[in-house]
Amino acid sequence: MTTTVILTAGLAAIAPVADGGGFEPPSLDDFYPEAFALAGTAFELNRVMLVRIIMTLVLVALFGIGAARAKVVPGRMQNLLEMILEFVRKNIAVEILGEKYGARYTPIITTIFLGVFFLNISGILPGLQIASTGVVGMPLVFAIASYIAFVYAGVRANGVARFVKGALVPTGVPGFLYPLIVPVEFLSTFILRPLTLTIRLMANMISGHLLLSLCFLATNALFVYATAQLKILGTITFVAGIVFILLEAFVAALQAYIFALLSAVYIESSVHMH
Repeated sequence: MTTTVILTAGLAAIAPVADGGGFEPPSLDDFYPEAFALAGTAFELNRVMLVRIIMTLVLVALFGIGAARAKVVPGRMQNLLEMILEFVRKNIAVEILGEKYGARYTPIITTIFLGVFFLNISGILPGLQIASTGVVGMPLVFAIASYIAFVYAGVRANGVARFVKGALVPTGVPGFLYPLIVPVEFLSTFILRPLTLTIRLMANMISGHLLLSLCFLATNALFVYATAQLKILGTITFVAGIVFILLEAFVAALQAYIFALLSAVYIESSVHMH
């Protein structure tokens, strides 16, 4: 709180000495940049789309090269990739779903985990510096993939009728409560689940980007435009920015883990009807 008050006071003092320059706060416009290619078409490219393409290619290339160079005695890169895959398989898929279903749904859960992580971590990579999961499109795509896996797993394991009944009618609910319970369960299971997955991921990435932008834009403004007495505040905002970069890296991994974990939990609930 003290740091925030000091920063606010410092930024307020910039305006009189800026001579036309000064502090410009970050905004959501960062996530909606102008198109630089194919504008007005279905294949319109802007900065966010370019980051998505780059990170997807990096992910595919990284694991493609790793698979092509796989050896019986693994090197450092192979060890790292295998550790990631084993973590998702053992600590998410098998831990939640058990050996049988864990093995079956490890591919989709791993894809979700890696996809979310790589698109998240671009927010702190020099030259990219924006998480493309901060725009609703990609979180929604991952949420829909999770939703499809949930429905597919439930129908495959239990059949359509039993899956729908198990999803809409909790065990032990008396029949006269069905008109009240069924709409609530339908809304919760089939509508709110994908929406909450989408919003949680998007909101975390937006807030992280805005926080980092605030720190470094404030650093620039304080160093360049503030009076000599206030330039020391630029050091504070710069250090805060470095700390928030580390925090954002943690959040990128945590959100990927949570998204994959919840996907596994939803699949488990559909194959093991209670």
